Amino acid sequence: MSSPKLSISGLASVSPLGYGPGATWEAYLDPGHRLQAVELGGEPAWMGSCTEEVGRQMATLRREVANYESLDDSVLLAILASRLATASAGWKPGERLGVNIGSSRGATGLFEEYHRQFLQNGEVPGLSSPTTTLGNISYWVAQDLRSPGPEFSHSITCSTALHALLNGIAWIRAGMSDRFLVGGSEAPLTPFTLAQMKALRIYSREEGHFPCRALDADKSNNSMVLGEGAAIACLELGRSEQTQAVIHGYGYATESLRHPASLSASAECLQASMRMALGELPPGEVDAVVLHAPGTLAGDRAELRAVETVFGPYRPALTGNKWKAGHTLGTSGMLSLEMAVLMLKEQHFIGIPYQPIPAPGRLQYVLVNAVGFGGNAVSVLLERA
Repeated sequence: MSSPKLSISGLASVSPLGYGPGATWEAYLDPGHRLQAVELGGEPAWMGSCTEEVGRQMATLRREVANYESLDDSVLLAILASRLATASAGWKPGERLGVNIGSSRGATGLFEEYHRQFLQNGEVPGLSSPTTTLGNISYWVAQDLRSPGPEFSHSITCSTALHALLNGIAWIRAGMSDRFLVGGSEAPLTPFTLAQMKALRIYSREEGHFPCRALDADKSNNSMVLGEGAAIACLELGRSEQTQAVIHGYGYATESLRHPASLSASAECLQASMRMALGELPPGEVDAVVLHAPGTLAGDRAELRAVETVFGPYRPALTGNKWKAGHTLGTSGMLSLEMAVLMLKEQHFIGIPYQPIPAPGRLQYVLVNAVGFGGNAVSVLLERA
């Protein structure tokens, strides 16, 4: 007898799309994007900033909870999303559960501020070390939920959140935990991070209606846009009344590096991760794929080639969300997974306005991809609950 599959019993995000699943779904139904033209560090740029409601909720946390005033935005975003996700799963504060919330960059804003102070006067505040460690995202979430743990964090660039999902699966399958809270949190909208992205020459300079043209195979320029937010899933064995989607399969792979920021021309790591996730399911059974598609020329084209190689004539409907919310780095994979779960629940395919394609006749299986610097990839195959 095969072991029971794992399910997602709760899921929530706070991002440029909104505060929680209801607002996020409304944002997906809106054909417009949620990116804003801002000036950061004297540089004009498009960015995906969290909504005003998310900002109000963060301000409330800082005002009402002891110790939270000194925490980075990445931590507060994770706390907000975790509260929403566990509430939707019916998990109560104080219950035992594992927590693995990763981040590509961690406490970006605080780290940069403390480093600026150090360069100015050679000193930093006493809490500069504990509040800028990568692990403080997960352990503050565990503290907020009064969970006895275990809790840990990690970083594997833009596939961080889906690697958290893999970690949760491994812990549960090993019998070391019954439930796991997994996801990613990122608050990278800082002058230094923007300068890093621009130095890679991948940042958007688009002046049209859509600043990020992710998945547009005909674009002539890179069009990546940074975004911020947290996305969290509640993972457990088997099904329950709260089950929102079932994890049918999952895959992972790493390819040999040719350059610190590159993929192979046909994204070999994504090909391997997608095939592993599919397992014995015929490619023609997959109804849609939520692509990583960051909006860069090389990244988008490589992933499209990988899909063509794996699916051949059975090409599913393709979509993504970075054109709408920006690239949230370590959060992005879980934000894509949330999009897939919402489409499965609502039985409504969310396409891309400038890439109109026929909607699939059904939504039973949706594949989600994430890939990042380092040539690492994760693919998760979701099945309708």
